[in-house]
Amino acid sequence: MRLAGDDWRALPVVAALPSILAALREAGSVVVEAEPGAGKTTLVPLAIAADRDLGERKVLVLEPRRIAARAAAVRMAALTGAQPGGYVGYATRLDSRVSAETRVEVVTEGVLIRRLLADPAIEDIGAVVFDEFHERSLDADLALALLLDVREGLRPDLKLVVMSATIAATAVQALIPHARAIRVPGRAFPVEVVHLDRPQLHMVASAAASASRMALRETPGDVLTFLPGEAEIRRAAEQLAATGTAAKVRPLYANLPDAAQDEAIAPSRDGSRKIVLATTIAETSLTIEGVTAVVDTGLKRSPRYDARRGVTRLRTVRVSLAAAEQRKGRAGRLGPGRCYRLWPEAETRQLDAHDEPEILSADLASLVLTIASWGVGDPAALAWIDPPPPGRVAEAKALLVSLGAIDARGAITAAGRRMAAIPAHPRLAHMIEAGDRLGLGAAACLLAALLSEPDVLPDAGSADLGLRLDAVKRGGRASQRIAATARRLRSAAGLAGDARHGDEGLLAAFAWPDRIARGRGGDGRFLMASGGGAKLDPADALAREPFLAIADLDYGKDALEARVRLAAPLSLEAIERHFGERIETADRVAWDARSRAVSAVRERRLGALALDRQPLAAPDPGAVAAALVEGVRREGLAALPWTGAARSLQARVAFLARLDPDGGWPDLSDARLSATLDDWLSPWLAGLWRMSDLGALDLPAALRAAMSHDQRRGGDRRGGGGGGGRGGAGEDKNKHRHGRPAPQRRGEG
Repeated sequence: MRLAGDDWRALPVVAALPSILAALREAGSVVVEAEPGAGKTTLVPLAIAADRDLGERKVLVLEPRRIAARAAAVRMAALTGAQPGGYVGYATRLDSRVSAETRVEVVTEGVLIRRLLADPAIEDIGAVVFDEFHERSLDADLALALLLDVREGLRPDLKLVVMSATIAATAVQALIPHARAIRVPGRAFPVEVVHLDRPQLHMVASAAASASRMALRETPGDVLTFLPGEAEIRRAAEQLAATGTAAKVRPLYANLPDAAQDEAIAPSRDGSRKIVLATTIAETSLTIEGVTAVVDTGLKRSPRYDARRGVTRLRTVRVSLAAAEQRKGRAGRLGPGRCYRLWPEAETRQLDAHDEPEILSADLASLVLTIASWGVGDPAALAWIDPPPPGRVAEAKALLVSLGAIDARGAITAAGRRMAAIPAHPRLAHMIEAGDRLGLGAAACLLAALLSEPDVLPDAGSADLGLRLDAVKRGGRASQRIAATARRLRSAAGLAGDARHGDEGLLAAFAWPDRIARGRGGDGRFLMASGGGAKLDPADALAREPFLAIADLDYGKDALEARVRLAAPLSLEAIERHFGERIETADRVAWDARSRAVSAVRERRLGALALDRQPLAAPDPGAVAAALVEGVRREGLAALPWTGAARSLQARVAFLARLDPDGGWPDLSDARLSATLDDWLSPWLAGLWRMSDLGALDLPAALRAAMSHDQRRGGDRRGGGGGGGRGGAGEDKNKHRHGRPAPQRRGEG
């Protein structure tokens, strides 16, 4: 087809298009390493779609982000002289513009994965193009693994193109059989780098605003400023507004409405200058017209999965060297530019060469569920550039088994298949699936939409989920986004109806049964079923609830207890009714340090939580003795009734052991006695329950029991081991070991 205008003819990738198309015809796959500004995102998909070798099948273009997918489709559609939805269309999780005429469709990676689960053969697709593959998102790696499986078994004719500016071409070629590699130069001008002082983390927004004003004064065009996240963007925008900056300030991040994103990307209509405050989404796949200066904080938000706590948190981390170079290159698209880096030049050498692939550090529950739905029980059966870590896979499988999504062999269940069709984390998909069985499906979808983005709504002054849901119902831009996500989830799950309020505690518990928590005294401290601690502000109304379902936690670096961010009340009745299969009844005999006595109860427990307990009428005597021994172990040997006779016996046995090293005398030292309490003390504790009962213990007899019969008789004859009970050291206490009377000491006789 003919493309509008002539500007595209100057793009460097034009010269490489014949080689790319020839490689696809001959090998079926190609790896394109194209520098920034080469035009690969716009022209390669259009060229493939126009090639006769593809027939009537479509080209599917994968972008790592929703905003990039929409922007790429808009650019390609403009070249065809049409609007998105005609020859070029796009589909993301929140929006879709496609028609029967669409030949090039730009989608996010997750959209492709869901299509593959519904239609593994994807007969209407002739070629799949991975754009910006260097970002190595979890969905990108999974999509490539599934497509390679499709090519091997169902569609050997399916063409694959993997494109990036900083791709590790050798690793991708090794994974894709017969893939050809083609390098395309970029179209970039030199960029001067200016290093500024690194600000403290809490001053990043202020420093970025100051550097943006500097760039505006010292360079002629627009300024692109990279900040870690939305919070810093808002603070920087406020500071720029407060100082009366002449340029227009345009935020750019994923949660912005489409119109606001378009304002940031498009050139100014009135010729005014602008400062674009962006997250990582502006690093590679977006073209922002008019930029001649970049301000780089060198920071980004990155998801980090904490396997010990089972939570994923966004952390502020340093960018890689490759990302820093990508950011710098944004200043050299139109002409010579300048990049202001907010760190000393020496620190550049300390940056990691590339970002770590998400598959090596992410929560793998969604990946494992998708693969199980694909019909593969072990991810190792698929082809990966970096295989999923086995430990993380095992952890993900354990979670999915507990949610009823897969069986012990890794095969997907009927419930798991329904969960896999819902575009949400398996915990939230399980909440929707379980809620649907109770007539709460619509409410579960609304709650899942809120919990997918817990930071979208402003702080309600409490951790109460109900207050957040009230805010959603009051409306507003954030509420509209959550409502749209809820509609998408209802559609995927095949649900209808309005959300009912008041069931959020039960629904949250379906998603996080391990975070069902019981209060520890009404002061905001809770114990979770997982065994971990959690805390609320004592002034929060939820702090006095007997039970909570906790949906979101915030762990400090060294915190023993997590801070509860979102939760809802949960009744004991609901726990017993809906989580009965998780409740275990067990007899528990243990030492109670507070009462200094053995506690013997029959408990019903949900994980680490004791739901109720009753005294145990006839506990195992051995268990009682073991618990009392544990009490002695904790309090130390001083808790035992040490008499002069017991200490004397202990000393004499030690003396005899020194005189007769080969005599097999027992070690009755405090250290040895403490280490062997179970062996020598337990048989003497029958009928004893409390620490105060130990006064009745015949300790000398217990010590003598460690000696052999001959040692006791020999000790009696030699004056070393006689006596028993509370009677002291025996009748020969005044004889020397050679049989002669021992000299009397003062006080003896």
